[in-house]
Amino acid sequence: MSFHPPMAYDATFQRSKRTLAEPGEPFTYTAENRAKLDEIVARYPAEQRRSAVLPALYLVQYQQGYITGHAMEYVAGLLGITPADVEDVVSYYTMFYTKPVGKFVLSVCRTLSCAINGAERVVHELCHQLHVKPGETDATGTFTVLEVECLGACDKAPVIMVNDAWHEKQSPDTVKQLLDDLRAKGESSLTDCHMAAKVKG
Repeated sequence: MSFHPPMAYDATFQRSKRTLAEPGEPFTYTAENRAKLDEIVARYPAEQRRSAVLPALYLVQYQQGYITGHAMEYVAGLLGITPADVEDVVSYYTMFYTKPVGKFVLSVCRTLSCAINGAERVVHELCHQLHVKPGETDATGTFTVLEVECLGACDKAPVIMVNDAWHEKQSPDTVKQLLDDLRAKGESSLTDCHMAAKVKG
């Protein structure tokens, strides 16, 4: 006698749709970035080296623009964890990229405060100006447009995070000027916000 229920002959099984990162070229840190990681790892007890995985991944992304499969394996080896452990972190956080992105990543907040203040129209105008869809990079490789969840500056909605800085109170009418200013002056043209300034300071 079996306690398991009978299984229909036409039963189907859920197949995982997980997409692995492209392997990419072999990766190693520059001497400067390796020194930075060593300094960060030294802040943790030896048995907790894995705690440095987020800054380790940020260093990879700052160095080559996105995170490849070989880079995940490299980080895993340095921290004494498995590549799957590293990939779990990369796939969970939206700030890590597993394919090339533009020089400026425009992350538009779409959560409630920004949404009710017109974030959807801001995304639409960005995509119109750059001839892309959300998640794509423009033909020049300069801009990538993303839709993200709360950026924590609800009183300045709608907010666009440009790489690691903020640009506040956007509207469809201001989008073209933002793009032109970024092309001409880079991140120095951004308004930032009190929270970002505090973190950077």
